[in-house]
Amino acid sequence: MTSDQGLIRIDAVVFDLGGVLIDWHPRHLYRRLFDGDERAVQHFLNDVCTADWIRQQDMGKPVAQAVAELAQRFPEHAHLITKYDTCWEEMLAGPLDESVLVVAHLHRAGRAIYGLTNLPSEKYPLLRRRLDFLDCFQGVLVSGDVGCAKPDPEIYRRLIATHGLAPETTLYFDDVWANVAGARAVGMHAFQFSSAKQLRADLDAFGLL
Repeated sequence: MTSDQGLIRIDAVVFDLGGVLIDWHPRHLYRRLFDGDERAVQHFLNDVCTADWIRQQDMGKPVAQAVAELAQRFPEHAHLITKYDTCWEEMLAGPLDESVLVVAHLHRAGRAIYGLTNLPSEKYPLLRRRLDFLDCFQGVLVSGDVGCAKPDPEIYRRLIATHGLAPETTLYFDDVWANVAGARAVGMHAFQFSSAKQLRADLDAFGLL
């Protein structure tokens, strides 16, 4: 951060959801299904329900279709793969309360707040029903709705176009560095999230808190 950030006009603050405002991970579900066997969970997520497989859904592939295809490839794990869809909400441990308090502060101050998340289209309504703090957002762009996902610069352009934002007056936070770099590539101010304390400091540097 630099001392002149307070001189930069920011009209909108955009947040990633998972890892910044919510604790979401398939591990939460599969720990229960594997009776807490961490090695089994890691093996399953590395070799069966992989990050690349999850990304296909983030890019717009229907979850039910992805699950059916994977179950055919790994019939011995079909019952566990199916749970990825039917028990998806168990992957959500809940909101990250300290970060959510920051969002509430911005909302009370009248700031324009948006979300940008890699998520299957059909799963966002589940989050919307459970997470009241999303009422504070002017809008949330879901990757599955637009067929591209972070860190592809195209999804940031879609965000900007959809909500009428200007990249040079938009501030973005994400816990994944590659996603931060993607936002910066289209001209947004972007920072890697590490803690609610650092988030407050970053926002304060721009005069937003």
